[in-house]
Amino acid sequence: MRVTRVLARFPRVTRHAAAVVLAAVAALVGVSAQPASAAPPGIPSKATAQSQLNALTVATQGSTSGYSRDLFPHWITISGSCNTREQVLKRDGTSVVVDSSCAATSGRWYSPYEGATWTAASDVDIDHVVPLAEAWRSGANSWTTSRRQSFANDLTRPQLIAVTDNVNQSKGDQDPSTWQPPLSSYRCTYSKMWITVKYSWGLTLQSSEKSALQSMLNACSS
Repeated sequence: MRVTRVLARFPRVTRHAAAVVLAAVAALVGVSAQPASAAPPGIPSKATAQSQLNALTVATQGSTSGYSRDLFPHWITISGSCNTREQVLKRDGTSVVVDSSCAATSGRWYSPYEGATWTAASDVDIDHVVPLAEAWRSGANSWTTSRRQSFANDLTRPQLIAVTDNVNQSKGDQDPSTWQPPLSSYRCTYSKMWITVKYSWGLTLQSSEKSALQSMLNACSS
């Protein structure tokens, strides 16, 4: 039975747990999920990610004092009437149809974090791979608002990805030392995304975060 059909039977508040269980069952019985036709750009090779991880500065994590999501303006207009969220929904979905205001009216979105597929854009969040609060604690507190806006709407690097809303909410602002994608086969990719975003934006990382990233990266074949 398709994961989408099963998940539709669950209330939104329990869909995260249901999605994780169903994804695990699918993996055990050999059912393949239908991946999206697009993925975030700029995901590096294992070798490049390793070099970037080695180059990152390890520092004590800063505080969230003074932090506000409003200091990272998003979503901004990208093209025509389409904002950043709408651009990512089109990029990461399949057969996406939008209306005149660029809102997705239909399509299919595969969430690689736990392997669930959705057919309603309302079930999908756009995750900041490196959360805004985590960026703040890692150096973005000293940035200009303009730079923080660019970070929060970065479509050039693998910083934005369409995922199940409840899974994104369970992640919150955690780093890989305390949260990793439920689907273990995606953790290699996730670590490479996280590393290259932090490297590209000159953010620091804490020692426990680096250890977790190294373990995830070690599982990559390439």
